[in-house]
Amino acid sequence: MARFAALAVCAAALLLAVAAGGAAAQGVGSVITRSVYASMLPNRDNSLCPARGFYTYDAFIAAANTFPGFGTTGSADDIKRDLAAFFGQTSHETTGGTRGAADQFQWGYCFKEEISKATSPPYYGRGPIQLTGRSNYDLAGRAIGKDLVSNPDLVSTDAVVSFRTAMWFWMTAQGNKPSCHNVALRRWTPTAADTAAGRVPGYGVITNIINGGLECGMGRNDANVDRIGYYTRYCGMLGTATGGNLDCYTQRNFAS
Repeated sequence: MARFAALAVCAAALLLAVAAGGAAAQGVGSVITRSVYASMLPNRDNSLCPARGFYTYDAFIAAANTFPGFGTTGSADDIKRDLAAFFGQTSHETTGGTRGAADQFQWGYCFKEEISKATSPPYYGRGPIQLTGRSNYDLAGRAIGKDLVSNPDLVSTDAVVSFRTAMWFWMTAQGNKPSCHNVALRRWTPTAADTAAGRVPGYGVITNIINGGLECGMGRNDANVDRIGYYTRYCGMLGTATGGNLDCYTQRNFAS
């Protein structure tokens, strides 16, 4: 009997270990592995990129672990599409690619701050989402427990903080704008005002959320094309469909 009891204890321990291992594998790192991350962003540490050495995989995972819903919500396909959209938008925001080049969509995460530093100084664009404006620094800082108003440079000097600001923006609805996260997961239902403005579910409305005032409602433009190109590449790499409504060419921006 003692022998059987010991075997039962061992079997139970083994099952617990397997279950724990399975749970651990369900995080963002089970989709965006270190090798996938490197393949998605092959030039992030290129000597031509000002951000070389900054956007590390470990910093990305550490930041993602502070947002439990990020890259873990919904079906396997939902998760892939959400992450493809996040990397598609942030890669455009930080791109070092040349328009029309064969490798245009392989230069994400080349920059960690706005080149000219002319937009809302000292709260100019920083990090993967290019967080901009005092209000966004204040709101993001409050959400992640950092005083970014007094020290905005944290977003371009601390990679975990930098990723966390991008994930905060991604996960958070603001004003009449839904969260990028919910749009990517197809959990956003347009209001009557959205419908009248041509804002429909799809990747294009995420572009509208992020930079609609400069890129939406003005027909085909290079910025939209770049965002779509990155997103399409990542969807292919992760094995998910892009869905429809990829641009915001005919959408009015949320401020209109």
